Amino acid sequence: MATSQTPPFDFRAVVLAGFLPAALFAVGEGAIIPIIPIAASSLGAGLAFAGFVASLILVGELIGDVPSGVVVARIGERNAMIGAAVVSVVGLLVCTVAPNPWVLAVGVFLVGVSTAVFALARHAYMTTAIPLHVRARALSSLGGVFRFGYFVGPFLAAGVVHLTGTTQSAFWIHIVCCLGAAVVLLVIRDPATGARGLRKPHRASRPDLPIAPEQPTAPEQPAAPGTAASTGALPGEEFVRDEAHGLFRTLRTHNRVLVRLGSGAALIGAMRAGRQVILPLWAVSVGMPGSTAALVIGIAGAVDFALFYTSGQIMDRWGRLASALPCMLGLSVSYFLLAWSGHLDARVGWFVAIAMGMSLANGVGSGILMTLGADLAPRDHPAPFLGAWRFTGDLGSAAAPLLISGVTAIATIAVASGVMGVLGLVGAGVLLRYVPRYLPRRLR
Repeated sequence: MATSQTPPFDFRAVVLAGFLPAALFAVGEGAIIPIIPIAASSLGAGLAFAGFVASLILVGELIGDVPSGVVVARIGERNAMIGAAVVSVVGLLVCTVAPNPWVLAVGVFLVGVSTAVFALARHAYMTTAIPLHVRARALSSLGGVFRFGYFVGPFLAAGVVHLTGTTQSAFWIHIVCCLGAAVVLLVIRDPATGARGLRKPHRASRPDLPIAPEQPTAPEQPAAPGTAASTGALPGEEFVRDEAHGLFRTLRTHNRVLVRLGSGAALIGAMRAGRQVILPLWAVSVGMPGSTAALVIGIAGAVDFALFYTSGQIMDRWGRLASALPCMLGLSVSYFLLAWSGHLDARVGWFVAIAMGMSLANGVGSGILMTLGADLAPRDHPAPFLGAWRFTGDLGSAAAPLLISGVTAIATIAVASGVMGVLGLVGAGVLLRYVPRYLPRRLR
């Protein structure tokens, strides 16, 4: 019998090579996001243009999502993360020396694009390195690392700005974090190959990643043509069988799952991003002081962060829908309750309760988008598909604030909250319809 060439799984090495760089990068990004509009304003930008500059980090991520899959597929995950960290440093240096808001905008956009590459490479790396039976816990923990960075980063930025007296000094936090992440990736060995430094990995697929899908139990509900269940292929094999990973080829080959299940991912992204916009606006509408609102939203964020590992346990034990559906339904109900509570005398108390409920629902779904993407991606070359998959979620995240502001301008914030609640129900229906169609029974 031939000896397997697949290296044994080393969880410690994966944690060091995957989680530690991600934590550093997330802390740095969390430090600069609240500083960007302030820095733009200090350089002479008006309120509207300062908001535009701040949005460019998200625009850069959105534009960089799909092309980043091609980059990662060609140079490898570790090389892509190191390269993204270097490009991010370049963009951050531009931000630190920017003489006007336009130059700052260029730097912020560069940071956004590099963030897309880093995040995609990190996602693809964990997809190929983590065994299937702990995949959801690993990826939800990765989501928890991201939340941790967004929680800690602003405090670091506040301290640095206080000590230096200039807002642009906060960009140095992210520079140090990016350099630290690059050093970790250069020093820590790849757990799949044992290699260090700038080398393109040529790893064999882990034999424990794919599992053969079960046949549908109901003959009157045959699997959709082209899916794993209908072809007998392993998850992901039906998508890509060759080495071509061009952008348009990726979109064409994956069009069914991206349109169907990807629309559910977009709605998940929209529901999550929407709460970050509507909660502060609602606090203003009910007359809550800014400091009190910040405290409530901060505590709610801690509740969200505390549940990331629980979400992974739910997905690994009971399937992806056991996390996705409570998340979407809980967020949807919360939006409806928010819309309903606006006329009540106790609306401040309701706001606090609903903010906690939203965080609870969102925390239960921590890591669901990354986990679904990893489940659906081709096992040998996941990066191109994951780039397109991440684009769908980020598209929803980018659209939600625009939708809320538009509906609020035309009608009221209560109507906007009700619209988001309806979208949550639609998203739950999409996931319930298509997750069983594209995933084998054990993962549903």
